[in-house]
Amino acid sequence: MQFEDAQLVYMCLDGDTDAFGRLVEHYQGAVYATAYYYVGRHGAAEDVTQDSFFQAYRNLRRLNDPNSFGPWLKEITCRTAANWLRKHGKRLASETPLPYKRPIQIEDHRQGPGGDAERSELYERVQRAVDTLPERYRLPVVLRFLQELSYEEISEFTGETREEVRGILQQAVRKLRDALNGEGGENNEGDATWFRVRK
Repeated sequence: MQFEDAQLVYMCLDGDTDAFGRLVEHYQGAVYATAYYYVGRHGAAEDVTQDSFFQAYRNLRRLNDPNSFGPWLKEITCRTAANWLRKHGKRLASETPLPYKRPIQIEDHRQGPGGDAERSELYERVQRAVDTLPERYRLPVVLRFLQELSYEEISEFTGETREEVRGILQQAVRKLRDALNGEGGENNEGDATWFRVRK
């Protein structure tokens, strides 16, 4: 049986811990992707993810609109990631930068080592292009194209309507293609595969 977020929130408030587990399962991909985009370290992203859900559970009674659990959780995640960066920013500044920030997909391990350099170069280019986007576009792009969440899943997490998400992503894709074409030279066929994800 599938429950809406609001139902699960009310069940949590009535003491049903399994209900919160369902919320965690539903949003863990979006929360982790958001955390990883901001902190850029897998271990740190896991810590931020865990802390974000802990903060959400602890403050659940402060949620004014149970139907807005996703956007509320997104704000908690962004705030938790920002706090992590404030705490660890000086140490990170002295470390060697990561080649690119993205969630690791299972498919990465199946493709073998042959395409590693090419994939690394592509994702570095993509990351640079994503970083040039206006703030409103960045998180939907990360959730859609790097974490491969559906429009509906992004809508639930960000609070935008499905059509708003679609519009934001269409504009973002145009901006990204312009940026990638400007940086990448004549042959950009490889970039097209980056935009092929499920609806």
